[in-house]
Amino acid sequence: MNLDRTLHLVPRSGAVSPLYIYLHGAGASALAMAPVADRFAQAYPHAAHLMPDGFEPSDVTADGRQWFGVTALDDVTRVERVAAAIPALVSFIREAQAHFGVTPLATALVGFSQGGIVALETAQAHAGLVGRVVAIASRYAVLPEHAPDAVIHLVNGKDDAVVAPRHAIDAATRLVALGGDVTADVVPGVGHDPHPELVDRALEHLQSFLPRRIWAQALAEAPLIATRADSRALGRPAPPAAANDPA
Repeated sequence: MNLDRTLHLVPRSGAVSPLYIYLHGAGASALAMAPVADRFAQAYPHAAHLMPDGFEPSDVTADGRQWFGVTALDDVTRVERVAAAIPALVSFIREAQAHFGVTPLATALVGFSQGGIVALETAQAHAGLVGRVVAIASRYAVLPEHAPDAVIHLVNGKDDAVVAPRHAIDAATRLVALGGDVTADVVPGVGHDPHPELVDRALEHLQSFLPRRIWAQALAEAPLIATRADSRALGRPAPPAAANDPA
């Protein structure tokens, strides 16, 4: 991997983990995700933070980039265009994982707007590729039919006029019903913006949310021992200890 071609924040020395890959919105560039990456780097100084440019020139800005075209975009073409964008992103993710020696479970995608759509759909289409997805002011191209193995964190502004917050609510409701691991926040007073409060909410969940599969594994490794007790016996004082019983 040629890091000179990718905006990045990487530790000067020592092992790198986890790996964060930031995906900007349509018509922007890698630099637009620098404030988000900088905030994450404060929380995870030993991680690699990569900010690639979108793989296509923008349809709507002279110098911008995009992950998929937005001209004549509707619900049908969005699904098709996102699917076409996924293979190149998968290749980039795997190259970065190999370069830094980071496992898929320790890899996270952080996407804003269009970048979040591609991040969500990539994790949905490729099981075992990444461990977490943070989608800021974003949505699925189409609501999932099965739960991804990645943990999904959705953060939207309540005043977002570009990607309505109902998309986050609908996605979270669907993922919970499917047995997925998901958190969702809708923050008042925030519009379509990678706002610091949205970023901080996402970081809070990254650091505190316990995925269901980890809890299930913990229970499996420490099985409960069934006991029975009569309700009347529970109300009685304990019998006195015998003289030879240990204290």
